[in-house]
Amino acid sequence: MNSTFSKLIVVVLDGLRYDAARRYLGFMEHLAEQGEAVCLKVRSELPSLSRPLYEVLLTGTPAAQNGITANHIARPSRERSVFQLAAGAGLGTAAAAYHWVSELYNAAPFRPLADRHQHDGDKPIQHGVFYFEDHYPDSHLFADAEHLRKAYDPHFLYVHTMNIDDAGHKFGGESPQYEAAVRAADGMLASLVPEWLALGYRILVTSDHGMSASGMHGGTAAEERSVPLYLLGDARFMLERGRGESALPQLLMAPLMCRCLGIAPSPAMVDLPEAAYTSSASSASSVSSASRV
Repeated sequence: MNSTFSKLIVVVLDGLRYDAARRYLGFMEHLAEQGEAVCLKVRSELPSLSRPLYEVLLTGTPAAQNGITANHIARPSRERSVFQLAAGAGLGTAAAAYHWVSELYNAAPFRPLADRHQHDGDKPIQHGVFYFEDHYPDSHLFADAEHLRKAYDPHFLYVHTMNIDDAGHKFGGESPQYEAAVRAADGMLASLVPEWLALGYRILVTSDHGMSASGMHGGTAAEERSVPLYLLGDARFMLERGRGESALPQLLMAPLMCRCLGIAPSPAMVDLPEAAYTSSASSASSVSSASRV
């Protein structure tokens, strides 16, 4: 493959609010303290619902434009996703994710018995393992992702967990069960992230939306919209701006993924000016000094 391309792993911890990440992701916060990660605050798009925000994360377009305005709209995306852009550039793509991701970028409706495992080089997601129950264990999901990574060596691996969101809906976003799910995800990341970093991956860890104390999301409250973005590996040198108190718009996630991969964002993506990005390690000292924001 072209040596200018980089490998990227994106982890989406569904339903993880920003304050819970900063409080309970002890391993990730350790990396931030050591200057090995940068954590930024991201403000999710509206409505702060899962399927619309999956589309936001992967196409960089707002719901009013892309038409995925609610969870029940189960159809393929009409926008150009990071998966399509990467595959179009000759890069390998893979996803271990909730089945709505398959419906958006491979085919809808999802057929559980036929579509759980997908391997087709002509699809945007060339290799996929998709789950269809919200309580599917995150530990199994990360194992699915590692199988895809080792077996198919994709340039772009998308890993999407659901247990934090599931606990939030059942018990609330300030419950012991929600906290436990966040802490469990941190332990899984502690097992995988060091190996990924040692292999030279760029890594983004983020969420689609947060969670209210009553177990809801979809609205405008900060606890429903404020989510974390951890940048690891060379990815922590990508952004020259965004390390202040104000939150980054979630629409920037898709073009950031593209730039981490070394491919051009789509014309529809709302991107930062070119000067806002750098892939140079010369930014390391400034990043380290601003690693906690």
